[in-house]
Amino acid sequence: MPSRYPIPLFDNHPTIRQFDEHPTDRPGGTVDRRLYPLAAGNFAVGTGMFVIAGLLTPIAADLDVSVAAAGQLMTVFALAYAVLSPILAAVTAALPRRTLLLLGLGVFVLGNALTAVVPGYPLVVATRVLAAAGAAMFTPTASGVASALAGPGQRGRALALVMGGLSVATAVGVPLGTWLGGAAGWRATIWLVTGLAVLGFAGIAALVPDVRVTVPGGLRERFAPLADRGVLAVLATQLLMFASAFSAYTYLGSLFDLPPAAVLWAWGVGAVVGNQLGGRLTDAYGPRRMVLAGLTTSTILMALIPVANLALPVALVWAFLWGALGWLVAPAQQYRVVAALPGNVAIGLGLLSSAQYAGLVLAGVAGGLVLDGYGRAGVIVLATALGLATVLFTLVTYRPVAGGSPDGGPRAAVSRRRGSSPASPRG
Repeated sequence: MPSRYPIPLFDNHPTIRQFDEHPTDRPGGTVDRRLYPLAAGNFAVGTGMFVIAGLLTPIAADLDVSVAAAGQLMTVFALAYAVLSPILAAVTAALPRRTLLLLGLGVFVLGNALTAVVPGYPLVVATRVLAAAGAAMFTPTASGVASALAGPGQRGRALALVMGGLSVATAVGVPLGTWLGGAAGWRATIWLVTGLAVLGFAGIAALVPDVRVTVPGGLRERFAPLADRGVLAVLATQLLMFASAFSAYTYLGSLFDLPPAAVLWAWGVGAVVGNQLGGRLTDAYGPRRMVLAGLTTSTILMALIPVANLALPVALVWAFLWGALGWLVAPAQQYRVVAALPGNVAIGLGLLSSAQYAGLVLAGVAGGLVLDGYGRAGVIVLATALGLATVLFTLVTYRPVAGGSPDGGPRAAVSRRRGSSPASPRG
């Protein structure tokens, strides 16, 4: 189906148009090998972040804490990432991008190595903050470097490859780490994450050159878009969406009587498929339809967790659909940010990432409290209620734009340049 929204998201943005003399647009459409170490770094970061959900029981037993307390390790990581990301971006703005990539992965390696050896819950929590600081420096920088290395016709593919490391981590790294944690202990899984990050570090040191990427300087400039109600609506949807999904995902091992590694694997495969399809479907049908369709179906699927728990085949199909339909929304949300902030794409995507991790914080705290107080049924109700609230909030704040695209596509971006937002409550 031809795209209704042919405007490219990244090619016309001045912040990420700059690239070196060796762009990634090779003859025959092959992808520059220098992008693979960036994807490998994101694979390590994603595995380190999400694998905790599959290790809650062994972590709780080893550190002598409750499963809900073990789940707060994800919360701490997410909170540190959300808070430190804009601060570290401002502090390190003058550093060469290659140096920042290596610094970020180096700090991530150190944080995980310490997690694997320190005794006691408080020290483990502190090391997760350190690991999150490294991730907060690496992942946004990797996106900017990928854009700079790519030629004008390859930026979408380059970004998909590099950021795809995060979604592939949910399909490969998380199930593998969950299995390893059950077989050899959760600290062995953290050593696996450390090793993956070291491989990414070595690849970047060997293959990735320094590039020129224009980055905003101060915190005031980075937070200026928050004055726009339309931007706030997009960020609020992102926060609520992740709070809903990850209040269930974080404690998935407590919600099922089935092997968690298998369920997480199916969810991860669905996430990869949904992330890839989401971009094409957003081009074909518009971001508003994709956001509402993904949020609605994901909410229904979370309410069906008791049904999915009846048998492993049912759970695998359920987890695949939940992962696919949930991640279907990700490209559409990015599209909304680009349309709302056509002159500040890098800042907008950074704020979207911070909102995502803020949602993970809410999920971890609320899910842990409800799990302790009401058990698995309470967590399922919480996740479903948050999903329903996300759908209703989005219906109210993301209305079709009068006289333009019904889904907030490029016509909405044009109207945004004239002073209105595609996600404005007033449409």
